[in-house]
Amino acid sequence: MAEKNLTLVTKFLLMAFIDCPEWALPLFLLFLFIYLITLLGNLGMIILIRVDLQLHTPMYFLLSHLLLLDICYSFATVPLMMAVLLEPRAALSYTLCAAQFFLFTFFGSIDCYLLALMANDLYMAVPRPLFYVTIMRRNARLGFVCVCVCVGGGAYVAGVFSTLVWKVSAFTLSFCGTSEIDFILCDLPPLLKITCGDSYTQEVVIIVFAIFVIPACMVVISVSYLIIVLAVMRIPSAGGRAKTFWMCTSHLTAVSLFFGTLIFMYLRDNSGQSSEEDRVVSVFYITVIPMLNPLIYSPRNKEVTEALRNILSRARLS
Repeated sequence: MAEKNLTLVTKFLLMAFIDCPEWALPLFLLFLFIYLITLLGNLGMIILIRVDLQLHTPMYFLLSHLLLLDICYSFATVPLMMAVLLEPRAALSYTLCAAQFFLFTFFGSIDCYLLALMANDLYMAVPRPLFYVTIMRRNARLGFVCVCVCVGGGAYVAGVFSTLVWKVSAFTLSFCGTSEIDFILCDLPPLLKITCGDSYTQEVVIIVFAIFVIPACMVVISVSYLIIVLAVMRIPSAGGRAKTFWMCTSHLTAVSLFFGTLIFMYLRDNSGQSSEEDRVVSVFYITVIPMLNPLIYSPRNKEVTEALRNILSRARLS
């Protein structure tokens, strides 16, 4: 019996939707709709940022990469979820599960870093707007390229490093006994539940790096917003304060949605929590948040709205 229990698992079954086959087709159509909206919305914003010179600033450079990562993030998760809905008993190979885990973690980690960098850019722009504009205009092209390469490259390097640590830690564990993952994708918490043997060292490494990525980014964001709030409070007019705060609402909304769901999933005590609750929250941050980001940033942002109007006006005239 002991030998049977220690049989290593080479394939995994995602069991999240197995108990509700009647919901398979409606959920498939819903996820397909959300996925297409995500692709169109994010690609549309990326093209708008690319073609309009007004939006060639570090903030919009970071935003365009955030939107691109949302597309990749959805591509790494949603199609496989839809495939599982159509074929619930289809087994995922060890390699496919590991690849999905790597991509999902990689794009999610870079999202964290980019949101923190965007908060830092706001901290540079809001308290000293004239100084920020002067810097952007002086040697604008060279400065823009240097800043974007350094800042964006740093986020990607940090994302690769964090992901490699998580992946090596997770997939050096032994999986035996059951091959059933009670979740919608190959994510860390459900994988840890089907490990066998001593996983204490790997779990400590994973937790330490989770604490490094999520709270560290949140500290950067919190400090940036504290400086912004102090600067805004020195503005004499109520209208000026409201206008300045309004500049930050898009980023603050995106941060609240993204980090709120990450904290719920990864930085809480999982004992006594229902798998159903985890599945609902994971569907939200995997499918809904990438779809919402273009909607969050476009209507609330005057520069984006003006850029869209300019492009539509030029299209009419031509």
